[in-house]
Amino acid sequence: MAASMPAMLEVEVAFALPERQRIIPLAVPEGTTPRQAVVMAGLEEAFPELPPATFREADLGIFGRRLRDPDAERLRAGDRVEVYRPLQLDPKVARSERAARAKR
Repeated sequence: MAASMPAMLEVEVAFALPERQRIIPLAVPEGTTPRQAVVMAGLEEAFPELPPATFREADLGIFGRRLRDPDAERLRAGDRVEVYRPLQLDPKVARSERAARAKR
């Protein structure tokens, strides 16, 4: 008796820079993690100007909800995995700089 193939799930992987974004539709096997889906999406080829570590080490979310452990969570059909870019400026520093400018 042949082993049955795992069910396939339709998901999306999304990444954006200020000037452009990509949403990549994927069919992944049931049991795929968000981190695995990011690898399957091939974002390194879509954004060659960024170092590959950008995608391997990024925080991930699903529909705006940050994932605590993207290597353990399992995707569900219709999920959109979002790859978050690191902050360019610490929010506390930005706030204090705005406050200092406002005092002038």
